[in-house]
Amino acid sequence: MIKAVEISKKFDRKQVLDQVGFQVRKGTIYGLLGSNGAGKTTIMRILAGILKQDKGSVLVDGKSVFENVKLKQRVIFMPDILYFFPQYTVKQMGQYYADMYDNWDQQRYDQLISQFKLENKKVTTFSKGMQRQVAFCLALAAKPDFLIMDEPLDGLDAVVRQRIKGLLINDVAEREMTVLISSHNLREMENLCDDVGILHKGKMILERNLDDMKTEVQKVQFALRKGQDMSFLEKLNILHQEKRGSIHLLIVKADLQEVETILTAQNPVVLDMLPLSLEEIFIYEMGGAGYAIENILD
Repeated sequence: MIKAVEISKKFDRKQVLDQVGFQVRKGTIYGLLGSNGAGKTTIMRILAGILKQDKGSVLVDGKSVFENVKLKQRVIFMPDILYFFPQYTVKQMGQYYADMYDNWDQQRYDQLISQFKLENKKVTTFSKGMQRQVAFCLALAAKPDFLIMDEPLDGLDAVVRQRIKGLLINDVAEREMTVLISSHNLREMENLCDDVGILHKGKMILERNLDDMKTEVQKVQFALRKGQDMSFLEKLNILHQEKRGSIHLLIVKADLQEVETILTAQNPVVLDMLPLSLEEIFIYEMGGAGYAIENILD
């Protein structure tokens, strides 16, 4: 488990992180969301043991990671801006990682390189997207217990993104690898993460389990007979309401059975429970908290 407790960090008097706290459960994928400048990179570098927080505590598997060489054997950080030794080929980078990480799996590295169709050339001659694929191959072949990634899917085409997501999910399921992944793309995280937190101007403003969110908020459309009493709506915790002709559209914070029971009792002419995207849930939940999602996520 990764646990951050009231982390604060300043750079040149600028408060980059302000008492940020959250935890990443073992064997899960946590999505840290926020726009550029929200503080995501700083907190990930602290969690990886590269930076030290000014205040608060960071525990990885119950231990402090900063200057903890033994623990860092089990942690891999994939930064947004990648670095490779200028003269190193794909195989040479693998040899370097093999010397660094005790759990290195050369067979898996070879399989991943083949799967991504990466030639044994100097990594720095590759495109940014191909360099990111090499970084994933290195990270997954090192078999870390904790994988921390900063905007890792940027610059990758849809096919490669899906392949990488599948590999991550497989490692989480088979090895209980714990993953923290940052992004400014809410849609990208929707079908990947177990939990998400939104960081905004150095503060954690919302943290939720995605399955819980999806069961707690419902989207429904219905139509009643002309002149029918609408007072039953007072029984529902309505986050958003609109009318399109004779059709009423509601976003309701309640479980599915409660909403269906109340609406079915009205003998509606039309009643449909609609799929609700993660982005819509955040828009309506955070709208009630005085936030606009477009100002928080790019």
